[in-house]
Amino acid sequence: MQKGSLSLFRRRGFALLWTSGLISFTGDWLLMVALPIYVLKLTGSPAAMAGSVVASVTARLLFGTVAGVFVDRWDRKTVMIVGNLLQAAAMVPLTLVHNARAVPIVYCVVFLQGVIGQFTQPAEGAMLPRLVDSGDLTAANAMNALNNNLARLVGPALGGLSAAYLGLGGSALINGASFLVAAALVAAIPGRHRADAVVDSATGAPEERHFGREFTGGLALIRRSRVLSVLLLVLTIGAIGEGIMMSTFAIFVDVGLHGGAQEFGWLMSSQAVGGILGGLAGGWFAARWTPLRLLIVGLMVFGLVDLAIFTLPRFTPSMAPQIGLWVLVGVPAAVAMAALMTIIQQETPDAFMGRVFAVIGVLMAAGSLVGAGLAGAFTDRLGVVNILTVQAFSWFLAGVLVAVILWGHVRQPAERPDAESPAPVGEPAEAA
Repeated sequence: MQKGSLSLFRRRGFALLWTSGLISFTGDWLLMVALPIYVLKLTGSPAAMAGSVVASVTARLLFGTVAGVFVDRWDRKTVMIVGNLLQAAAMVPLTLVHNARAVPIVYCVVFLQGVIGQFTQPAEGAMLPRLVDSGDLTAANAMNALNNNLARLVGPALGGLSAAYLGLGGSALINGASFLVAAALVAAIPGRHRADAVVDSATGAPEERHFGREFTGGLALIRRSRVLSVLLLVLTIGAIGEGIMMSTFAIFVDVGLHGGAQEFGWLMSSQAVGGILGGLAGGWFAARWTPLRLLIVGLMVFGLVDLAIFTLPRFTPSMAPQIGLWVLVGVPAAVAMAALMTIIQQETPDAFMGRVFAVIGVLMAAGSLVGAGLAGAFTDRLGVVNILTVQAFSWFLAGVLVAVILWGHVRQPAERPDAESPAPVGEPAEAA
């Protein structure tokens, strides 16, 4: 039975995980804004930040799927605690960046952060289903969307202030402190959270750990599951669209809306507000619709509102309706993502959860890179409004794709995916 979203905070484990995420995400957004401001000030070159983007994407592509194997071996709570502590320590070298010659330190720190994140993010995604009832999972994922958007709303404002008054070193130390607080909160979550063991389906004994077999077992699970394959395709499409969007949005504000930095900030904040509303409304929607229906409707509505956003400048560059649409588009975005994450968690046996979320991270990194490349290759040829219109329509088509292929193939929330037999490389069994 789906409860109200706010009632989830009565569950101590979920409340601690949610709060730790809010604090660390806020710190991340703070540094995400302060870092380019400070590097630009030191170098005078916008291209200097390209190195940090390359470092982050490289870390995700190189270590994503590898990390997933170990997330499924180790206690996920421990992974998050150690990861947050390492993230805090990684902030210290940024206090040494005082001139352009020291900017490579930034690239090293960003790379290290990317590597650590490939462990902590899958661990968090795998832990969430253990902290709430299965029927409340969509609401819990919606509250995570609220979490992310609150951080997105508050963090950039704090980042601008910290960059102006504290510099990069001060901003890094604030972010480091947020990781320490997050580690302490995760440590307070009750219980152990090691993945279910995988046993050999023929002998019934726990399988001997072998990296290659564990790695290919995660890929085999995805390949054999129609639901997971389609949803990972949707996430990849979304990542390509996000890569296009992030690469061209400033141009859209300039050319399509005749705006500048202020208008850019208004629209980003407006979407965050919509995401907060979507997070709060997620429990209400989840109590009435299945995750699959929420996903289909959410993707289609998101695509249609996105189309309106990028079609409107053909008729008027007015900012007022744009702000309204950007608030509106945040609601289906948050609800659809919550539903999508819920279905993935329901369809994935606990023993493979870390590997599946790690593959998601790799695909999204690769998709973002492809999207940025497409934006660079075609924006001048097609025009920024046209290329953004195409990426908006891809979301609507993704909703149609999910409806056509997955309708009738997604389990109900109460069903346990790890009860299905056989699993790709044995069957998950309760860990000792």
